[in-house]
Amino acid sequence: MKKDIHPDYKVCTISCACGNEFQTKSNVESLRIDICSSCHPFFTGEQKLVDAAGRVEKFKNKYNMAK
Repeated sequence: MKKDIHPDYKVCTISCACGNEFQTKSNVESLRIDICSSCHPFFTGEQKLVDAAGRVEKFKNKYNMAK
């Protein structure tokens, strides 16, 4: 490996919107994310619908689905 061409590798704190924080290594000191393994539906087993601009209701109304 060549010297002095690689970025600094330091401890990185990752903060999720749910409040969970954990540390890993990266070339940045902190990251903010929207979803992590403690709040993602695949890992929690709960289904969450993230509704942007009423799209779920629009879909249900379009196909006459019960609410």
